[in-house]
Amino acid sequence: QVQLVESGGGLVQAGGSLRLSCAASGRTFSSYAMGWFRQAPGQEREFVAAVSRSGAITYYADSVKGRFTISRDNAKNTVALQMNSLKPEDTAVYYCAAATHPRATAQAISIRGYAMDYWGKGTLVTISS
Repeated sequence: QVQLVESGGGLVQAGGSLRLSCAASGRTFSSYAMGWFRQAPGQEREFVAAVSRSGAITYYADSVKGRFTISRDNAKNTVALQMNSLKPEDTAVYYCAAATHPRATAQAISIRGYAMDYWGKGTLVTISS
């Protein structure tokens, strides 16, 4: 069982920055591909970013490319999402998720509908205009 706890959400003005963090339980964190997803009010949950087990490979949704950066620290069992140049349309609940299948990759996670194995409860990000 993997537990994921997100933190770092809040209210920020457009153009500002936030850094989300996700802490994972367990001793095999480095064997999971990780992703960030978000769900805006009245919309489906969507992919935001993914990172490979080593942290060397990352994928981003087109809507956040160049503004968001995903990273992980396997020694601390954490994955982060640095969000810059925030826009009102970035407002959503952001979720951290883990893919534990040995063949799960960051690229696979980026594909719509990929089934992640564990989810956090989410953290709310609100961007004011």
